[in-house]
Amino acid sequence: MRYLLLFIVVFQSHAQLSDFKNIDFKKADSLAVACKDEGLDNLPQLAYKLTEDLTTDVERFRAIYKWVCSNIANDYNLYLRNKRKKTRFKNDTLKLEAWNNRFKKEIFRKLLKQEKTICTGYAYIVQELSKLANLNCEIVHGFGKTSTTNIKESDPPNHSWNAIKLNNKWYLCDPTWASGIPDPETNAFSFQYNDGYFLTNPKLFSINHFPIDKKWSLLEEEESPSFDEFLAAPILYGKAYTNLTVHDAPKQMHHSIQKNEKVIFKYKLQKPVDLDQITFLIDNGHTNRKTQPTSTKIENRSLILEQQFDTKGFYDVHLYIGEDLISTYTVKVKG
Repeated sequence: MRYLLLFIVVFQSHAQLSDFKNIDFKKADSLAVACKDEGLDNLPQLAYKLTEDLTTDVERFRAIYKWVCSNIANDYNLYLRNKRKKTRFKNDTLKLEAWNNRFKKEIFRKLLKQEKTICTGYAYIVQELSKLANLNCEIVHGFGKTSTTNIKESDPPNHSWNAIKLNNKWYLCDPTWASGIPDPETNAFSFQYNDGYFLTNPKLFSINHFPIDKKWSLLEEEESPSFDEFLAAPILYGKAYTNLTVHDAPKQMHHSIQKNEKVIFKYKLQKPVDLDQITFLIDNGHTNRKTQPTSTKIENRSLILEQQFDTKGFYDVHLYIGEDLISTYTVKVKG
């Protein structure tokens, strides 16, 4: 029972990158760059080269994570192929099992030979290198939600990421989404490292990550969203993770209000921003306009916005901080 209580306390601690604000990751990052030409044919050697000169577990994990995110390409065509096969064999258990077995082999062949993979391979290689560095790292399976994901059509979990134990606390990271993005038209991948997915605040992480095992939300029971709440949440983009630590409100993406009503938005910022950097792009399906919110308030990095809708219609509402697209909502305004 004592172990269980300790386990629960650890998982409720909102572990996040700010716990290590006194750590300088420059040395870890430079080691990741220095090992750029290392392959995956000798993982013990790679883990050793990445971590031998580092003194803390968080720096050792950082070097491993940064190397993976900077050297393993996201094979989006492989992801789409797997998605098509799973849909095709959805009602044929034997064919689905045969495909899954074949696909697992293909994932690891591509990972080891071509340094290309999908989320399962990213999570696997981060875990393996962490183990070799004597770090406690887990693979978390669940659902990941992006602007192009239709989770209601995804029967099995569609995403994997990692949890890492540092200083007796668990932290979350997503090496797949941190590594870069595929071109939406060609699916060609380009490395664009996003540090926001490294040791992310679990409250922010939970908006577009839903673990099958709820303990890996790292949130208290009353804070951890249900699957329906997860599905109903707003869309967050990669830049949300570099600008925000928490998305507090609204909890849902879709809203139905009366004319002249206001919608309230609440966030916690990672860094100070000027009020004139905060804008909404409001699209009614025919035209779009960028506008300052009806009211904007920042107190101790808590950002509170209000937007009043005076005209009947249906609107896509996109929040920007500077040039960074943060999140999307819809608002139906009734007369």
